[in-house]
Amino acid sequence: MTAWAQLLHFYQPPTQTHEILRKVADESYRPLIQVIREHENARLAVNVNGVLTEMLLDHGLGDVVKGLSELAERGQLEFTGSGKFHPILPLIPDAHRRQSIADNGATNQRAFGPTWQPRGFFPPEMCYSADILSPIASAGYEWTVVSGVACPIDWPTDTVARVAAGDGSLSVLFRDDGRSNRISFRRTDAASFVGELAALDSGRDRYVMTAMDAETYGHHLGRWEREFLAAAFASAAASRGAVDLVLPSELLDRFPAGPTIEPLPSSWSSSEDDIAAGNPYPLWKAPGNGVHDLQWEIVGHCIALTDAAARHADTEESRRACEIAAERLQPALHSCQFWWASRRPMWDVPMIHRGLQLLMEVALFATRSVRSSSAPEPIKAAMGWRLAAATEARAQLERELFGAERHE
Repeated sequence: MTAWAQLLHFYQPPTQTHEILRKVADESYRPLIQVIREHENARLAVNVNGVLTEMLLDHGLGDVVKGLSELAERGQLEFTGSGKFHPILPLIPDAHRRQSIADNGATNQRAFGPTWQPRGFFPPEMCYSADILSPIASAGYEWTVVSGVACPIDWPTDTVARVAAGDGSLSVLFRDDGRSNRISFRRTDAASFVGELAALDSGRDRYVMTAMDAETYGHHLGRWEREFLAAAFASAAASRGAVDLVLPSELLDRFPAGPTIEPLPSSWSSSEDDIAAGNPYPLWKAPGNGVHDLQWEIVGHCIALTDAAARHADTEESRRACEIAAERLQPALHSCQFWWASRRPMWDVPMIHRGLQLLMEVALFATRSVRSSSAPEPIKAAMGWRLAAATEARAQLERELFGAERHE
């Protein structure tokens, strides 16, 4: 028997428009929920970042949230934890990682109620480094998913590897990158795929983990939720037990623990060449990408300004400005602004600029907080320098953006 565990990642950035959000819900989210409802054997994990949960509710699309909750109540899906606004966790300070993970859990707990019982964790963009493990374990998660390109041992199909995390450990489930990408890029069909899984059985139970964006189905690939996913569910049901659809958490119960390992820093968009070149997060912070350099320079100033505001806010005005800066920092760290600046081949000036605007609002409110506090004058001067440096980086970034757009 081959156990097939799937994970679907539902996410839209905080800068997404209502029109696109509704389009994605109509083309992908609602059809996906219907397909799962129709197949009693369907089992999978769903990651919904808290920012999307809130947006669905705020934009009159709460039936998507309700539908996912109903499927979880039926035992057909399990939720996973993540970072609320989809930040690249290895690239932000530990305190902000922990806040993002906690905020995501609190948001989804309110929305999904008792069906929110995640055992596993999905790092945004599957960006992994050892630094993220302690916050994940501290939040109570039992396993995390990591891209297969990060696997440092023979490919595990009958044991579940472990990673050290703080004083304990986590199970690690490696995404089968090849099989996942064949689905995501329409390079397979349901019967062939399920047949391939069935052929893995060599007298010993095996497992396969696939993971991809939920928007693959119906939004990126029209009717793919019917042509592949529904057909795969049906093929698995007809396989007479050769292929068993399971929740990822069930793999921890069905298969013995494997060795404790150290996966490589990576993402689900990293190649072996990227990793060998010391470029584990190529779509979000690539060496030689000047736009990325400026974006992360501004992020650094915003974090330093916000941290200073939190230390020195001691008046009503400074506390209020500090609260606004802190509230806006988390959405300002969302990953899409960096992804759209990667030029591999993604490039979208409006999406990059929307992220820049969020960051500069953080810098302005944090600076206002410090200036209206009783912080010593040298601290205020230093924060003024930070704002000036962030403003100059913004000007450079805008010259890069709009200059490049004129020449394209």
